This record gives sequence, structure tokens and C-alpha cells, in this order.
Amino acid sequence: MFITTGGRAVLSRLAGVVAPGRLGRDFRWLLSSSWVTNLGDGITLAAGPLLVASQTHNPLAVAMAVLLQRLPWLIFGLYAGVVADRVSRRVIVIVTGLVRVAILLLLIASILTHRVDTAVVLAALFLFGVNETFGDTTTATLLPMLVGKQDLGIANARSFTGVIVWNQMAGPPVGAALFAAGMAWPFASEAVCVLAGVLLFTRVRLPAQARPDKPARVRADIAEGWRWLWAHPAIRTLAITVFTFNVTFGAAWSVLVLYARERLGMGAVGFGLITTAMAVGGILGTACYGWLERRVPLGVIMRGGLIIETLTHLALALTRWAWLALVVFVIFGAHAFIWGTTSTSVRQRAVPAEFQGRVGSVYFTSVVGGIVIGSALGGVVASIGGITAPFWFAFAGSAIILVLIWRSLLHIAHTDEAIRVEPAAARA
Repeated sequence: MFITTGGRAVLSRLAGVVAPGRLGRDFRWLLSSSWVTNLGDGITLAAGPLLVASQTHNPLAVAMAVLLQRLPWLIFGLYAGVVADRVSRRVIVIVTGLVRVAILLLLIASILTHRVDTAVVLAALFLFGVNETFGDTTTATLLPMLVGKQDLGIANARSFTGVIVWNQMAGPPVGAALFAAGMAWPFASEAVCVLAGVLLFTRVRLPAQARPDKPARVRADIAEGWRWLWAHPAIRTLAITVFTFNVTFGAAWSVLVLYARERLGMGAVGFGLITTAMAVGGILGTACYGWLERRVPLGVIMRGGLIIETLTHLALALTRWAWLALVVFVIFGAHAFIWGTTSTSVRQRAVPAEFQGRVGSVYFTSVVGGIVIGSALGGVVASIGGITAPFWFAFAGSAIILVLIWRSLLHIAHTDEAIRVEPAAARA
């Protein structure tokens, strides 16, 4: 198959839009690896729960499947940050990718030999969670090594685009279709995608990694990372914001499937539209991020995003109309990815290279810990006050937190403003 000169020109321009040339060749390889791996993760995002459901109908076992994937972040998250700062990040990414392929092959073998059962699935999910904890913590440190501080916003936006398109939109329906064809197919497909992602990553040339000068001591290294974070007012406030808003988010979203069915009258297909609506919003948000970042101060973006999140809980608590809720989810999806891009970029710009792993692991642990705590609270609140009570709780909690941190939000991005307002010609 031959591509014409005009076709090559179109592809070149498209590549320039997706990954501007100033971001560098190594960023393009890293982005390609991320997107391919996200497709594989999206495939098993649907196939994983289907495999659990095929082995057991016990609600406790199903709940354990979700918990076991998140538990490693709480157990190993901070240690993963130390490893990312101490060990070659290139080696960690490659090894965790290959280990994931190995786990998938063992799971596939258990399916094909009819030895798969609930215990095997739960064990595999826990191992995936452990592997993900180390792999994702390290991967989050790579962009600041490859991209200039002034371009971290657009680079993170492009990375999040891969999460939306491949992980949330394309992957799950493919995974469900492959599972229907045969239980092993989606996991084999993910293994191929992960292996392809590893091969693409081997083309990335990372600069020399800054590492702590002191001998490795896990507790001392973790404590040193905590001390750095707590001594930095902006990053400390950002960490507290991430944790508390994930508590309120987790409380509301813990009953989302029941809310959609009982409050909005949406069936299984309708509930699937909620994920689609948020993904559509996410695409719109990440697509316009470069334009937004050039025109709006980062502190204002953060304030606006948290206002939207707070009002999202209020709107969902009040409405009974499915169409209006879907509009709200589109807006929330745009906010979620704009906020994620902004907060990640702010953190990456402020944190020294030798602390990226440890400080980043605090954020990942805060996200998971906040959601776990919020989910538990949401279940209790819903059982006492009804299906909309968690949304009222989330609205009130978010509003109080927002008032308390309102003035600090502008200072979180203060250093970034000087970076971001460089003349456009300097970034061309």
C-alpha cells in the first residue's frame, strides 16, 4: 500500500497537531507507547469485570476485585516513589511492562486449561495492581525529563487524550466483544498491546537521571520526600486539595450506578452513556487545553475547575432528567481532564527531578486513598439519607473545602505563570 505525497503531507500535519515538533522525537515515541498501552488497558477495563462475573455472583467477591486493584497503591505507593527515584526509570518501565505480559500469559493459560476460578482472578487483579503501582508511578516522572517546563501542559494534555480515546472509549467495547468471542481473547489482545508499548518505549532516549546522593534507606527516603512536599506551600496545598476532593468525588460516584437506575431511570445502556458523555467532555477539554493555557492564568483555571466540580454534585442531586445529567457529565468530563492536566503540570514543574517519584507517589496514594474513603462514606450516607444524599454530601464538602483554599489556588500556580507567559516565538 502506497501513500501519496499529499497523503504524507496530511499525516505530517496531523502528527504536528497531535505532538508538535518542539516536544521532540522522544516525546512522540513515549506518546505512541502510552497510547498503545492504554488501548490494551481499555480492553481489559471491560473484560476484567466480565471475567469476575463469569466466576462468581457473590457481591463480596465482586467488591473485593475492585479493592484488590486499588489496595497495592495504599500498600506500595510510597515505596514505588522511592524506587522511581533510586532505580533507572527506563528499566522500571520496561520490566513492569514485561511482568504485566507474564501475568497476562499465566491468566490466559489458566483460562485455556479451565483452571481459572475466583481465587485465580482475584490474585491476578492484585498482581496487576502491584505492577501498575510501580509502573505508573515511574511513567509519571518521564515527561519532565523529555519536555521543557513551558510545554508540560500541552504534553500532558496529549497523554490524557490517549487515556480518553483508547482507554475509555475504544478499549471497553472491543474488550466486551472479544470476551463474547472467547474469555482469553481480550487478555491476549492486551498482552500484544503492552508488548508493543514496551517495544515503542525502547526507542525513547532518556537523559541522565538525577538521583539522591545518600545511600538508599526506604523510610528515610520517603520521609525526605514528605518533608520536601510539606515545606513547599503550593505543592502541599495541591496535595491536600487532591485528597479532599477525591473523598467527595468518591462519595458521590460510589452510588452512580444506583443513581442512574433509580433517580434517572436509565438502564444498562443508559448507564454506559454516562462514561461516553464524560469521555466526550474529556476530548473537548484536552483538545482546547493549549488554547486555554495560553489565555487563562493557571490559578484561574484551577478555581474554575473546582467550581464546576462542586456545582456538578449540586446539579446531580437536584435533577431527575437523564438528558440534563448527561450534559452535566460532559461538562464534568471536560473539567476532570483539564484539572488533571493542570495539576499534573504544576506539580511536575515545581518538583525537582530527584523528588519526582516520591512526590508523585504521594499524589497517586492521595487519589486512591481519597476515593476509597469517599466510597465508604458514600455507601453509609446513601443507606441513611437515600440515593441523592452522597451528592448533597459531596456538594457541601466540596463547597467548604473550596472556600478554605480559594485564596491559595492562585498561589499554587504562581511560579508557572512566569514560565507560561514566555513570548510565543520562544516556544515555536
